[in-house]
Amino acid sequence: MYSQGLNGQNLDVNETPEFLAAFQARIDADEKIEPNDPMPAAYRKTLIRQIGQHAHSEIVGMLPEANWITRAPTLRRKTALLAKVQDEGGHGLYLYSAAETLGVSREAMTEELLSGKAKYSSIFNYPTLSWADMGAIGWLVDGAAIMNQVPLCRCSYGPYARAMIRVCKEESFHQRQGYELMISLCNGTAAQKAMAQDSLNRWWWPSLMMFGPSDSDSQHSDQSTAWKIKRFTNDELRQKFVDATVKQADHLGLSIPDPDLVWNETKNDGQGGYDFGDIDWDEFWKVVKGHGPMNKDRIAARKQAWEEGAWVREAALAYAEKQKQQTAQQVTA
Repeated sequence: MYSQGLNGQNLDVNETPEFLAAFQARIDADEKIEPNDPMPAAYRKTLIRQIGQHAHSEIVGMLPEANWITRAPTLRRKTALLAKVQDEGGHGLYLYSAAETLGVSREAMTEELLSGKAKYSSIFNYPTLSWADMGAIGWLVDGAAIMNQVPLCRCSYGPYARAMIRVCKEESFHQRQGYELMISLCNGTAAQKAMAQDSLNRWWWPSLMMFGPSDSDSQHSDQSTAWKIKRFTNDELRQKFVDATVKQADHLGLSIPDPDLVWNETKNDGQGGYDFGDIDWDEFWKVVKGHGPMNKDRIAARKQAWEEGAWVREAALAYAEKQKQQTAQQVTA
């Protein structure tokens, strides 16, 4: 997707006050920052962290759904789920490629993931217990992802913004697929609708946690917003998600598992919005720090895949070197 030559060559920048002011002026003017443009070290570091975490989330996010491919109830559901999991793998590759333009290798990012230094979305550390979870993940998890990712199409860093355009198009299909599955369950038998409600009960709060800690506890939100890496804060996106999703749950005939959920006409500058209950941030930080229900399993699966795929990477490098030598021989012949 991106040339390996675009590897953030201008790493050493004299970050004078004049340079920083000029860089911020480019950001404020909505100019795109490209790989070989001079940029502050903190801007580069923030992008590497965020894009890397995003890429890891796409790859690890394949695991909860891949678990159900062989158990899908119909061929149509199986092919749809298989295509979705394949899409997620592609998203991870787009994002790793975008991160590589900042001067970090894919190997280094993967090593940080496997060591626990790099994080991925907390949502993927929960188990998928029923077929209805495939619907809830598509509806809620991918719905939350779209809410978070559409603004990234206007991110100040060019490669990231361009990668997100395709990612968001595909995520919109994932969300529709999940919601359509939930509609089928809710229009089915009483047992099927109960299964859908149970899935909503288990995935609602983890989906709200997907947006990250509250703004008061977010270490990077203010600076990322100033650099226009992010366009909205965590709490702003979470509120938008709740306001949109409650109406969808009403259409399904399902109940949001929050007794404190109530419409507030004064929210959103008088346009109205939902007040909702307190998120269990202790659970959130427990999962982020590696103590969720599936943390160990997810990392173990990624480590196994990385180790067993070593021969593929080595073969690809050997083939590329062979092609390079043959091209060089043809030029000198």
